[in-house]
Amino acid sequence: MALYKWRPLNVRCEALNERKGSTVKVLAKAGRDDIATVYLAETERGRRIEFVESVQPPIPRGKKWVLLLSTLYGCPGGCRFCDAGTFYKGKLSREEILSQVDFLVDWRFPDRRIPVEKFKVQFARVGEPAFNPAVLDVLEELPSRYDAPGLMPAVSTVAPLGAGDFFERLLGIKRRIYGGRFQLQFSVHTTDPARRDWLMPLAKWDLDEIAAYGKRWFEAGDRKVTLNFALAEGMPVDPGELLGRFSPETFLVKITPVNPTFHARRSCIESQVVPGGPEGDTARALRAAGYETIVSIGEPEESLIGSNCGQYLAASLAAGEPIAGGYTYEMQALGGSRHRDYR
Repeated sequence: MALYKWRPLNVRCEALNERKGSTVKVLAKAGRDDIATVYLAETERGRRIEFVESVQPPIPRGKKWVLLLSTLYGCPGGCRFCDAGTFYKGKLSREEILSQVDFLVDWRFPDRRIPVEKFKVQFARVGEPAFNPAVLDVLEELPSRYDAPGLMPAVSTVAPLGAGDFFERLLGIKRRIYGGRFQLQFSVHTTDPARRDWLMPLAKWDLDEIAAYGKRWFEAGDRKVTLNFALAEGMPVDPGELLGRFSPETFLVKITPVNPTFHARRSCIESQVVPGGPEGDTARALRAAGYETIVSIGEPEESLIGSNCGQYLAASLAAGEPIAGGYTYEMQALGGSRHRDYR
């Protein structure tokens, strides 16, 4: 049975979908132009993917524009708070990843001149990027494909075991092409090894291995390496465990909510961080330990759109049921009709 029953797209979208070299056809979207939009698309191989563009109010798009790309069809990681990790059907090709960028760039900037001060291309929608070497091919091609002085790639990773070749090549690409303009983020989430393995039940680097690679990565003029903690109740973050490994001169800490997902609900995971709530003891303790600490909550509307980390719009459409605080926007075929006929 077909997963979607789509109505005709508008003329402009049809033109973008038919442009030479495109391997992805956009079918529909959900969201708001002034915050974030999730695009649902189909590849030439007949598989559905998602990608996102977002801004950060009140910062205008000319100052900061963020694209979040999918690199896999699902993800084998099985992280307990991520709706995209419940299945895995393989890797996207270089062309399929680039076609996501092409669509969004051509939609906003048809001449592919991107006059954005911070044009962030992040491999963080669906799939652990270190499982797909095509990500590295894309990183090598981006600077020549677009006229984008503000281009800043971002790789978010759990650092899976067995991906050493990926990370060695990534380091070389950063040094050769993106010195000072690359954001590397490790998903850590807790300093307790047993709880970390429960949250992310795949073979991955331990904290010592992450620290050793981060030290090699960071050079004068680079952005600090980010340690991300999506703070869940019962998941401790011990500054002492970090200080013994991660220098505050090389690493910063980013605290985010556990976003509303079906998988988090089934796993009984609740967020320590809530929009409008107090900053919390963890952030204060990390700052007291000397870490630059960013508490990144974002716009509450992003969770309703389904554009946040760990969210996967297809999971909501397939479930056919609501979830508190997330996935309330209806999908809109780009011809203007709104519906939820996903099966």
